[in-house]
Amino acid sequence: MSSSAEQQTVDDPPKPAIPTIPTSPPPKPLRKLRGFRFLLLSRTISALGSAVTAVALPVLTYQQTRSPLLLSLVAAAGTLPYLLFGLVAGVVADRVDRRRLMVASDTLNAACLATVPVAAAFGVLTGAQVIAVALLSSCLALFFDAGGYGFVPEAVGKENLARANGLVQGAESLVRTTGTAVAGGLMVLLGPADSVVVDAVSFIASALLVRAVARGPHRGAPAAARAGFGESVGEGLRFLRGHRVLRTMTVVGTLQSFAGGAIVGQMVVWADRGLGIPGTDGRIGFLYAAWSAGGIGGSLLLPRLRRRMDAFRVLLPVLPAGALLGLVVVSVDDWRVAVVALALWGSAYLVVLVNTMSYSQEVTPAELQGRVNTTRRMLSSGLGVPLGALVAGSVTVRFGVHAGMSTAVVSVALAAVLVWWAHLREPGGEPSPRGRAALRPVRSRRRPACGPKR
Repeated sequence: MSSSAEQQTVDDPPKPAIPTIPTSPPPKPLRKLRGFRFLLLSRTISALGSAVTAVALPVLTYQQTRSPLLLSLVAAAGTLPYLLFGLVAGVVADRVDRRRLMVASDTLNAACLATVPVAAAFGVLTGAQVIAVALLSSCLALFFDAGGYGFVPEAVGKENLARANGLVQGAESLVRTTGTAVAGGLMVLLGPADSVVVDAVSFIASALLVRAVARGPHRGAPAAARAGFGESVGEGLRFLRGHRVLRTMTVVGTLQSFAGGAIVGQMVVWADRGLGIPGTDGRIGFLYAAWSAGGIGGSLLLPRLRRRMDAFRVLLPVLPAGALLGLVVVSVDDWRVAVVALALWGSAYLVVLVNTMSYSQEVTPAELQGRVNTTRRMLSSGLGVPLGALVAGSVTVRFGVHAGMSTAVVSVALAAVLVWWAHLREPGGEPSPRGRAALRPVRSRRRPACGPKR
């Protein structure tokens, strides 16, 4: 029997080895990631400067022009570049060294903003210059963001993205909440034009901090390997369209941004007509602060949710909760209850947006990060926010402020229905075959500089 067993062992072919499934390395404490510490400090300092400019530039515009229409243009400058130049910025970010792009964007932004106090000092500052600075500064910030979508995963690792993005967004929310108060004091002390110096200095500090972060492996595609501009845009669009989960989450993010545009756009009117708080009442500041402070709660909540469930399933409880909180906000007439509900709604709002951003960075290949994420942001912030503000304003004029604010609740409720429908229909989270095809490298159509033509 022993001989037969030995013969069988010799004759039997060896069993194939079971392939091992690659796993992501375990998350590291963020405080031990040197690159993340520099990035967090960069974003926090820059957010403080931007909070000052967000108050100073509208004040300057109104002082120079007395035009509500031009004031609205400055207010829209933060999202308008995504709609106009998002695809261009994405292609550029995937072709060049992302760290250099971010440093250059911050440096040029500092120079752009510095023209405001310089022109004011010589007495030649005009409303047209202030509007041009607002738009150009936002365009440069767009290119910084486009580079950051790919550079941040390289610096912190994809396994740390949800926690890193949540912490950055929470820090920025905290700084924005306090930065507006700082802006008011600075404008009294220095004047609106000279206050812009704070933002210019913050961009210089941000550029130096980003420059101190070690480069990732991405250096940009060689010129000979680059596809044409239209083809490059198409690669990003095909990946976004073909990845079922990311496509659904992008639509959800657009609906969520629509709600944010409706809320912020109608905040003053809602405070006046719904809560009895006129624009000159200091309590209106609590409403804005509550919405911004909600981002801090969301940044703390998201990592805990991601430890318990995947990115798509995070949306299943958070979106219905956001819709219910929005219903409370629209229904109450006590400003104290409204402040609490608004802060909680703001937390749910930020969880959805940062969760979507982190998931997109996790599943997108390194060479497509700029194009995919700027396209996604173009649809959410670039389209959703201004459209939400426009629709809510139109509904308010026709049917009243409660109806206008309710457009935000309806938008979040639609997002909740969408994710639950997608979850019940297809619980899995893998990309479709079209999405997998988008991962394949695209051959350049350029012929070699020498050699026989094929």
